[in-house]
Amino acid sequence: MTLNCHVLAARDFLLQHRDNYEVAYKGFTWPELPLYNFATEWFDGLAEENPNGIALWVIDGDAEQQLTFSQLSARSVAVAHLLSDLGVRRGDRILVALGNCVPLWEIMLGAIRLGAVIIPATPQLPVDDLSDRVVRGDVTLVVAHHGDAAKFGELPAGVTRLAVGGEASAEWVSYDRVEEFVGADRFLPGVSKGSDPLLLYFTSGTTARPKLVEHTQTSYPVGHLSTLYWMGLRPGDIHLNISSPGWAKHAWSNFFTPWLAGATVLVYNYVRFDPAELLGVLERTGATTFCAPPTVWRMLVQTDLTGIRHSLRECLSAGEPLNPEVIDRVRQAWGITIRDGYGQTETTAQVGNSPGQPVKPGSMGRPLPGYTVVLVDPASGEESATEGELCLQLERDENGVPVPARPLPLMTGYKQSADRFDDDLNARAFAGNVYHTGDVVSRDMDGYLTYIGRADDVFKASDYRISPFELESVLVEHEAVAEAAIVPAPDPVRLSVPKAYVVLTAGYQPDAETAASILRYARERLAPYQRIRRLEFAELPKTASGKIRRVELRTSEAERSERSEREFRDSDFDWS
Repeated sequence: MTLNCHVLAARDFLLQHRDNYEVAYKGFTWPELPLYNFATEWFDGLAEENPNGIALWVIDGDAEQQLTFSQLSARSVAVAHLLSDLGVRRGDRILVALGNCVPLWEIMLGAIRLGAVIIPATPQLPVDDLSDRVVRGDVTLVVAHHGDAAKFGELPAGVTRLAVGGEASAEWVSYDRVEEFVGADRFLPGVSKGSDPLLLYFTSGTTARPKLVEHTQTSYPVGHLSTLYWMGLRPGDIHLNISSPGWAKHAWSNFFTPWLAGATVLVYNYVRFDPAELLGVLERTGATTFCAPPTVWRMLVQTDLTGIRHSLRECLSAGEPLNPEVIDRVRQAWGITIRDGYGQTETTAQVGNSPGQPVKPGSMGRPLPGYTVVLVDPASGEESATEGELCLQLERDENGVPVPARPLPLMTGYKQSADRFDDDLNARAFAGNVYHTGDVVSRDMDGYLTYIGRADDVFKASDYRISPFELESVLVEHEAVAEAAIVPAPDPVRLSVPKAYVVLTAGYQPDAETAASILRYARERLAPYQRIRRLEFAELPKTASGKIRRVELRTSEAERSERSEREFRDSDFDWS
C-alpha cells in the first residue's frame, strides 16, 4: 500500500517547482500508467503514510464529521464488499445522486476500488434528467438519499437501488448494510488498466442537450496534477471548495486534487448561503486554501472581509471568469490575489494563474504543465498567434518529427450511451488533430490568455465583434446588479445590438430610474461600439449546475415580435 512511485515523482516535481512556471511547464511529463487504481495505488498509500491525518471534514450546521485517511480507506473497503455483494462488477455503471454527505466519498472510493464506473449526479436534477442518465448510462445500481427515492419510481429492469439515510424497503437496500463488511479483508477484485473507464459525466448543457463525457482510471485521478499545480496545494493543507456534487468541479476540488496533494477535503454544507457564516468557517477551521465560483466571491466582497482572522494562503476561482473589481477588493482586505483557472468537464485544469506568477487583470493565466495550447481561427481553421478558439494540441512536431502530445487528462470522447461513442460529436471536437474547447480567447506577448466568450455566444453588432463577458463584467460592478447576461437583439440598422438581461440586488426596483442608472454606468465604461442598447429585468435561465443558458435568451430575442413591458432602451433616455 505505497504511493505509486510514478505519480509521486510527477507530483513532487510540480511541488518542487510550484513558484517557477517556466521550469515546471517545460520539465513536466505525464506518467505512463498502463495499470492504475487511485484507491489502491494512491489513497491506501496516504492511509499508510499518514493514518491519523484528516482526509475528510464535513460541516453540516452544528454537526461535524471527520474521517482520517486510515478510517476512510477501511470504510471504502467495506463499501467495495457491499457493492460486490449487490452484484456490481468491474465495468458496471453506478449512478451516485448524493449531496455532500460522508457516504458520497466512501462510495466513490469503494467503486474505484472495485473497478466500477461512476456516474455522478446532483440530487437537484428533475426526474426526467435522472431518468435520462440512468438509461443513457446503462446503469446497474442507483445510489440516492432515501428522501429522493420518489425520483426513481420507475427504473429499467435489473437496476438495484441503494438508499443512504433510510431503512431498507421492498425496493431499496439500506446503505447501513455496509456495517456488515467493516473489518473485512482488503478488497482486491483484480487489476485496473489505466485506460479502463472510471467516470461518465453529463455536461451542464448550456447550449444543447447534456453531452456524455468518459474519463478513465488515469485521466481524472492522475490528470488533476495540473489542477494541483494551479491551485498550489501542499501536503497537510486544509482545502475548502464551494461546489455541488454531480458536477466535474466537485471531483476536481473535493476529491482528486486535494488527495493528490495529501491535503484535507473540507466541506461546508448550507441550506441558504450566508457569507458571514462561510467566513466564520474559514476562520474556525484554519483552512489554508479556498476555491469558490465567481457568484460566491461577489457575495463575499459585500461583507467586511477584514473582520476575520484567517489562515488562507491561496484563494482561487473557477467556473467562469472573475471580474477584476472583486479580485482587487479581496487583495485589499486579505493581501491575497484570487487566481483564476480554466478547464472543462472534458479535461482537468488547462489554463491558470499559477502560484508565484504575475497575475494580469482579466487574464485566466497561461497553459498549465502537461497541456499544449493552440489558438485556431473559427472561420478559417488556421492557427492564430493572438486570438481564436482555445484548442489542445494532440500532436506536435519537434525537429520535424511527429511526437504524440495528447494530454493524459483529456476525455476519451463523447458517448451516445455507456457503450457507444458519438461519432458526430467527436468528429467535430477533434477536427484538425486538436481538441476544440469551444471557447474563444486572446493571447498576449507573454503567453497569457484572456477569455472572450463561448464561440456560440460571441456576436457582431454594426460589424464589431461583441464579447458578452466583457459587457457583463462592467454591469455586475454596478451596485444594483446581482447578475447579468448579454445577448444580441435584432436591429434593422445594426443587424443586432447588445441587450442585457439583469437580475437586481435586494432593495432596487425594476423601473426606469434603475434602468437609466445601469445604462449610464455602462455608457461611461464601455466603448461606443459596445454600448448596451436594451435592458430587461428578468430571471436568468440556468442549468442545474448554475450556468446561464444564453441560448434560451438568444432564441427568445430572435422570436420576439413585441417589446417586453420590463424592457428599457437606450433611446428612452436623454443622455445630454
